[in-house]
Amino acid sequence: MQLCGVCSEHVPKYRCPSCRIRYCSVSCFKRHKDDDSCHPVKESDPASSSSTPVTSAEQPWTVEDLLDEDSQTDKVPLQKLQQLGGSEALKGLLRNPHLRRLMMSVDSAEDKARAMKHAMQEPLFVEFADQCLKIIEPTETENDDDDDEF
Repeated sequence: MQLCGVCSEHVPKYRCPSCRIRYCSVSCFKRHKDDDSCHPVKESDPASSSSTPVTSAEQPWTVEDLLDEDSQTDKVPLQKLQQLGGSEALKGLLRNPHLRRLMMSVDSAEDKARAMKHAMQEPLFVEFADQCLKIIEPTETENDDDDDEF
């Protein structure tokens, strides 16, 4: 069984898009990025960046690029994705034009890892990421807190 590459305490559920280290939470991701221990994996040979047509190896990363062939732990089940879509808290955050611009800049960035690192410096983006994780992976205390709200 693998452990988080940052805290070495929990089973990792995510992978850094830059260096592919596995981590267990947003706080470990932040710690990893803040420690400057992220060393991007080279994606293509500089010699191949001539005027030849773009190959599939030079395309932007995809979710499948971040996963090992036998790794299913990095994938979010459809039911959880649907819960994200129904979250009033996320809808409220997404009404903020600044957050939408941040998300579009990450999505359209050539260097997605750098764009994500920049976005994670914005408290609003961190709040959005934390809210997503609360929905995808609620902890026992969050479940108890949710019961108190109703």
